[in-house]
This record gives sequence, C-alpha cells and structure tokens, in this order.
Amino acid sequence: MELSKIWLSSPHMGGKEEVYVKEAFDTNWVAPLGPNVNGFENDIENYLEKEVYVGALSSGTAALHISLVLLGVQPGDEVICQSMTFSASANPIMYLGATPIFVDSETETWNICPDALEDAIKDRIAKGKKPKAIIAVHLYGMPFKADEILKISQKYEIPIVEDSAEALGSTYKGQKCGTFGDIGVLSFNGNKIITTSGGGALVTAKKEWKDKAVFLSTQARDNAPHYQHSEVGYNYRMSNICAGIGRGQMEVLDSHIAKRRSMNDFYTDLLRDNDAITVFKEPNEDYFSNHWLSAILVNPEKANGRTREDLRLSLEGKNIESRPLWKPMHMQPVFEKFPFYGSNVSETLFEDGLCLPSGSNLTSEDKTRIKDSIQSFF
Repeated sequence: MELSKIWLSSPHMGGKEEVYVKEAFDTNWVAPLGPNVNGFENDIENYLEKEVYVGALSSGTAALHISLVLLGVQPGDEVICQSMTFSASANPIMYLGATPIFVDSETETWNICPDALEDAIKDRIAKGKKPKAIIAVHLYGMPFKADEILKISQKYEIPIVEDSAEALGSTYKGQKCGTFGDIGVLSFNGNKIITTSGGGALVTAKKEWKDKAVFLSTQARDNAPHYQHSEVGYNYRMSNICAGIGRGQMEVLDSHIAKRRSMNDFYTDLLRDNDAITVFKEPNEDYFSNHWLSAILVNPEKANGRTREDLRLSLEGKNIESRPLWKPMHMQPVFEKFPFYGSNVSETLFEDGLCLPSGSNLTSEDKTRIKDSIQSFF
C-alpha cells in the first residue's frame, strides 16, 4: 500500500473562505474588482500595522513588475537583485529590458549581503551605471538585515523593492515585513503561508503609487467614456473571487504562522543532537520569522559523506516531499552571463541546504513519519 503524500507546503483553508466566495457569487461580483478586493486590501493594511496602501494583484510577480515600472526602470537600466531567491524576483527586470546585477547572501539570514551590496553599487557607479533599484528578499520568511540594507539604500539614494513574498507576518525589531522598502511585495500563491489560489499584492506608503499600480494593472484605461489608453497597461488585478479566499485566509493567518513556527521547533528538537545538521533559525531576538519553510544544512563531512541530496532522495522514497534551497540566480542558465558580486555563500547554501515539510496542516501522523524517516536515514 502506497503511503499518502506529505507535501512541502500545501494550501490550508480555514473555513470562512467559502462564505466570502459565496457572497461574491450571490451578488454576481465575479470580475477583477469588487467588495472582496477592497476588503482584502483593507485587511492587509490593518494587519501590517503601519500607514500603508495595498493593491491586490494577480501574483507576486505582477507586483514586482509593477514596482519596477513605478520606480521608472527602463531598457538599459541596471537593477540589483539578491541572487539566492526564486526566479520571480529577477524575471521582471528582464521584462523591462533592464540588466540584473546579482549580489551574494550572508550566512546569518541567508539574505542579501550588505558588504557585497555596497561593493556592487560602488563598482556599478564607477562603471558609469548607477543602479535604478535594489530587490531584497526575506528568504523563507527570514527578515533581511533591514537596518544595514536601508542605510545603504539611503546613502546611495537607490530605492528598495522589498520582496516579502515569503514573509507575511515576519517582523524585524517588531516591524512587519513588507513595510521596510519603498515598495513591498506579497505573494498568495498556493504554497504560501496564506493563499488566494494565485495572487499577490503591492504595498506602499504613497497613495499615489497604489493608485498608479491599480491603474496600470487594469490595462491603464484613461478616464473617458470610451476605451482610451495613453500608457501601456497590464491585466494584473486580483479577481473578487480570489480576494474572497484571501479574506477568509486573513482570519487564520496568525494561526498558520504559529503552526509553521511550531514545525521549525519540531525540527530543532528532532535534530538537536545531530551535529551534521544545522536548522535555519533567527540569528537573534530582533528577528521573528514566520518560518514559511523550515530549512536545514547538511554537512557531509559530519554525516559520513551523506549529502542533502541523499536525504532528499531518501524522503522521496517514503513519499515525503522536500526540496533543495533556491538555486542562486547567477548560477541559472538564463542569468549566468550577468554580473555577480560576492563570494560563494549562496552557492554553498544551495549545495548543502534542504527545505523540509513545513505546512500548517501537517498532522501528528505526518510528523511521526517525518521523524522516523529522518532518524532512519541518519
């Protein structure tokens, strides 16, 4: 008998989602606008606990794309991007005909390295090409070194696009991720901490930027009785149906965060006495991660030559999904020709790192299978 699949991070409904979706059907609001969209945006604004404006869009990638448009990125410009991230962080740079400049990670948060970032900025300026923006990512829910990154941003007057796609609910010094950058980006993809099945949001302290984002994401239609367009627009607005799912999900967000963090504690306890394994944790009390995904590093020298890939295949054989860390963008065939600044931190993390099942809907039986499978491997 085949064992049931234990997923890395599957959607987890809370119960009220159907109420909001049914209301959309009952009132015939099935377009990419409507009361659920407005309500979902308000819910996020209230949750972030800062004076910000939120535009609900069709994906986090769409939000990243619109963010770069708002910052005036054009063909030939350069945009700095954290190398260790999902490709969606870098792809919108290419959409606009700009050049990505990749920067290495540091070892504490696995996010963009302040020293390598400043080296990259200085070198690009020396080459006569001041970067137009910095895309910094809160990897797996872990906040980046916000104080240091913001200081560099202000010193060189380069705006930050804060990719908080994986970090809704995470905080740095008590401030919610998504509110540090000039523009923040959230994702509600099916595997995120809450989901709208597919969706994202743009976060900004400037109402005019939120309004512009909504305008651009609804095909940039001018205020006229007929269809008139003075700018290139996009079909990026979130639907009222998806927003209804999001409204229900917002009601269980804190519960989902607690359960994800509990899974991280589970792995910490399980692997406490295994000196071949390092569990990814906050470096100090300034950081609060939602632990969207719990990740580990496997040291082959201390594991009798066994690697993270050996562990992944072992878990796969027991129908348990795990996944290597993001392959750095500067190692990807599509991006390898572009400049990279740093050392080999992100490459080493990719070589030794593994994401383990982290969902908020994992059962005690799932945990027992995971525990037994990992223990038997070692």
